[in-house]
Amino acid sequence: MKIRRIVTGHNNEGRSIVKWDSEVEAIPGRPGFSYVPLWATKQLPAKLTNEDPSTWEIGTTIADGSVFRIIRYEPGVAKRWHRTDSVDYAVVLSGEIYMQLDEEEVHLKAGDVMIQRGTMHNWVNRGTEPCLIAFVLVATEGGQSTGWS
Repeated sequence: MKIRRIVTGHNNEGRSIVKWDSEVEAIPGRPGFSYVPLWATKQLPAKLTNEDPSTWEIGTTIADGSVFRIIRYEPGVAKRWHRTDSVDYAVVLSGEIYMQLDEEEVHLKAGDVMIQRGTMHNWVNRGTEPCLIAFVLVATEGGQSTGWS
């Protein structure tokens, strides 16, 4: 999976320009899981820099920052129960998926939006097609960076 990412910026005269226009490749994870790191910030409010965060080694979240990525869940994706120190905005772009919580689960389809607020959860694709979800993860006050394990 590759995603075209266009990032704007400013030239020496302060006029708006396209800073980067490139394809960002997916990074494989556990079986049935891959993600495309599109953008991140190391602090909130965000500071505009000339760094390209798609080259950073980022876990699930960044303490005091934000992460934007697209994740692909294949049918039968390996389980990963986890909790993040973040508020996560998730938009299902295609396919279907189940979000499991400690006490229940919810079925999401393309166009559905999930707001995940630091709860223990797991994603399960019981379908026959991949599910693509766009995530924006915003750090919570005093939260820690979390990894992929």
